[in-house]
Amino acid sequence: MQYLLLVYIEEDRIAALPEGEFDRMMRDCLLKADGLREDGTLLDFRQLEPPATARTVRIRDGRTLVTDGPFAETKEFLAGFNLIEADSLEEAVRIAGNFPWAGTGSLEVRPLRDVAAVRRRVGA
Repeated sequence: MQYLLLVYIEEDRIAALPEGEFDRMMRDCLLKADGLREDGTLLDFRQLEPPATARTVRIRDGRTLVTDGPFAETKEFLAGFNLIEADSLEEAVRIAGNFPWAGTGSLEVRPLRDVAAVRRRVGA
């Protein structure tokens, strides 16, 4: 089964890290990702640009509204994701716990829906 690990970071906690620690954590993360990719567990991963670069699009009453950044007021923001293959939710949680970002933010572990099954169900 596939799981999406949504990586959230807290900017203040990242900024408070000692000099060079963020780069050490990033290097560790990338090396872990390389190992997970080699064994077929990590299918893809991406980092996102900071929230200030984002736009939120909503359609209300037939009008398209575009606002700067994410709408939610929160200390943590979505920084990226890892798409993994795991045998169970418990295994996916264990894998998520090995990423350093769990110490400076959080990783949300969420199963992916079988879109092919949805297509069959709705006749699309």
